[in-house]
Amino acid sequence: MNEVTDPFAEFVATIETLWVTAINFLAGVATPGWKQNQLFILIGLVAIAWLLHASSGNFVERYVRSHEGWAKWQLRMIVQIKRQLGLIWFALMAWTVYLVMQNITWPSRSYLIGLAATLTAVWVCTAFASRLVRNRPLRRTVKWAMWIYATLYLLNVSDDVAVFLDKVGLELGGFRLSLLTLLTAVVVIGVLFTMARIISQATSSTIRKNEDISPSMQVLAVKGVQLALYGMAFYLGVKAVGIDLTGLAVLSGAIGVGLGFGLQKVVSNLVSGVIILLDKSIKPGDVISLGETFGWIQTLGARYASVVTRDGKEYLIPNEDLITGQVVNWSHSNDFVRLDIHFGTAYGDDPHQVRKLAVAAAAGVERVLSFKPPVCHIVGFGDSSVDYILRFWIRDPTGGLTNIRGNVYLALWDTFQEHEISIPFPQREVLMLDNSKLSVSTPDKD
Repeated sequence: MNEVTDPFAEFVATIETLWVTAINFLAGVATPGWKQNQLFILIGLVAIAWLLHASSGNFVERYVRSHEGWAKWQLRMIVQIKRQLGLIWFALMAWTVYLVMQNITWPSRSYLIGLAATLTAVWVCTAFASRLVRNRPLRRTVKWAMWIYATLYLLNVSDDVAVFLDKVGLELGGFRLSLLTLLTAVVVIGVLFTMARIISQATSSTIRKNEDISPSMQVLAVKGVQLALYGMAFYLGVKAVGIDLTGLAVLSGAIGVGLGFGLQKVVSNLVSGVIILLDKSIKPGDVISLGETFGWIQTLGARYASVVTRDGKEYLIPNEDLITGQVVNWSHSNDFVRLDIHFGTAYGDDPHQVRKLAVAAAAGVERVLSFKPPVCHIVGFGDSSVDYILRFWIRDPTGGLTNIRGNVYLALWDTFQEHEISIPFPQREVLMLDNSKLSVSTPDKD
C-alpha cells in the first residue's frame, strides 16, 4: 500500500515546494526593492521587444520579397527567425542589461534578469533545434520536452521532478516502464531519428548521383539505407534509456502473429516491391501499360508504384499487381516502340504510288525514326477500299502515342489530298429492274 501512495506523496510534496517558492517570489516582488525593480525592468524589455518584433518583422518580410531566388530551406529558416524575433530581441536586451548590472551593482540584484535572459535564449535555441525533426507531432513533443527540462533545470527543481516521474510507472511482470523513462525515450529517439534522417538524405543524394548504379538498384539501396538507419536509431534509443526489450518478447510475438494475418496484402506488396527492384523488370522512368492505365513510372515505393499518365493523373498501383498481372513494359530492354495505323484507298488509285506516298508522309513526321524507316503493306481488299497497314518506329514513348499517331494520319491526309488519292467510304448501289412488279399480298377475309 505504501508503494502505491509514495508517488502521490512525492507529487504533493513537489507541488507544495513549488507553491511555497511561488508565494515567496510574489511576496518579494510585491515588496519595494531590487526584486521589484528587476520585474519592472523585465516588463519594460518585453514592451520594447514587442515593438521591435513588429518593425523588424515587416523589414524582414519586405527584404525577402524584394530578393528572388531563395532556396526552400532558406525561406523556412527566415520564417522561423521572423516568428522568434520578439524572443531574440528580448534575450539580447536582457543579456545586455544583465551584464551591465553585474558590473555596476551586486550580482544578486540582477539575478531575475539573468534567469529570464537564460530561459529565453534556451527557448529560442530549442525552437530552432526542434526544426530538424520533420515529423510534426514528434517535433512538438521534443520541443516541449526540451523547454520543460531546461526550465526545470534552471529553476533547480529538475532532480525533484525526475524522482517523481521515475516513481510513476507501469509494471508488467519483470518489465517496468516509468514516466521518466518514457519521456526520455521519446526525446532520445527523436534526436536519433533526426540524425538518421540527415545521414539518410546525404547518403541517398550520393547514391542517386552515381550513374554506375541502375535506377532500380538506386531505389533499393536508398530504401535499405533508410531501413537500417532508422532501425538502428530506434534500437539505440531504446537501449540508451535502459528499456529491456526481452520483457516484451512474448507480447511482441503475439502482436506479430496477429499483424501477420491482418497485413498479408501489405507484406505481399513489400515483398513484391523488393522483387521488382532486384529483377529490374520495372524501374523509374519506364513506360508501362496495365489494363486501361498507360503511363510512366515516376517512383517505386515500398508498397506501391506511382504511374503518371499523359493527362496528369497519378495512379498508385500496388506492387503485387505488377508481379502477378500482365504488364506491358514499353521500355524494358530498349526504348524502341513500333506503332501501326490502318487506312484504305479507292480501287482506282495505284497501290504502288499509295505505298510510296504513305512511307514518305510518315518519314517526314517528327519523332518517327529514320534509321528504322516506315513500311507500308497491303493487308486486304475490302468492300469499298484497298486496305493498308503503315508501320513506323519511335524511341520516346513517354512523349505519347496518340499524338504521334494523329500526326501521321494528318500527314497522310495532306499527302493524299496533294496527289489526289481518295479515301473512300462505304457505298451501296441500288439497281431498279425494268418491268418489275411489286406485288402486295393481303390477308384473306372471311
